[in-house]
Amino acid sequence: MEAGLYVVATPMGNFGDLSSRAIETLSNATLIAAEDTRHSKRLLHAFEIDTPLMAYHDHSDDRALLRIAQCIETGGAVALISDAGTPLISDPGYRLVRYVQDRGHSVRPVPGACAAIAALSVAGLPTDRFMFEGFLPARQAARRKRLEALREASLTLVIYEAPHRIQETLADLHDILGPAREALLAREMTKTFETLRRAPLAELVAFVGADAHQRKGEFVLVVEGAPPVSTEIDALTRAWLERLVREMPAKRAAAVVADVTGMRKKLLYEYLIGK
Repeated sequence: MEAGLYVVATPMGNFGDLSSRAIETLSNATLIAAEDTRHSKRLLHAFEIDTPLMAYHDHSDDRALLRIAQCIETGGAVALISDAGTPLISDPGYRLVRYVQDRGHSVRPVPGACAAIAALSVAGLPTDRFMFEGFLPARQAARRKRLEALREASLTLVIYEAPHRIQETLADLHDILGPAREALLAREMTKTFETLRRAPLAELVAFVGADAHQRKGEFVLVVEGAPPVSTEIDALTRAWLERLVREMPAKRAAAVVADVTGMRKKLLYEYLIGK
């Protein structure tokens, strides 16, 4: 193998998804940098790969970077793997990639499993444009604020979530994006107890709430984008706005009508102040 860093995708669960090129790369590398060496040993043992392992994760210091760079500089090939799927997709590694590139060494991808792409492929939702959000903020206030910012995004949203937050996150999606917005719940993909369920958010909230088993494992949520927003204000909506603004401030009147019609509050408010 040529010297350099190889970013190697590993299975999400089913070992059969490890490509022959990935096996060859891991077998012939000088060193494997793994997010969790204990976890990765099981995969390497299954394929009888005995390449030396070292830990590389979000909390690794500069000594780990230097060790990898020195290995490459002496002609070695280093394979970077995460616990599952493609490294750097909500996993550690970008700092290492930049460090190696900035020192003039090559970085090559060895593609394979990726939870975000796997979920998109079976979501039954538009995939021509999508936004990868990774993990939403853990605190509810910050999470809801982020979802408010995404409410009118027309792209399909891809979100990762942990089991202890899946119920809360689905509830927040339901409240902010609306109960009728469709989403795919992808749980434990490629594993024994895989769940793939596309339904309106209201149905998914009930489904996960009713079955404790559906709150375990690793999750990807693929959420339908917002429908196109009309910029036309029909006669009935104008009438409601003009009646309400006699009783309350324009901003409040616009908010009330927006809640009822689903139209953008800003559009309704601009109509009122422009009269």
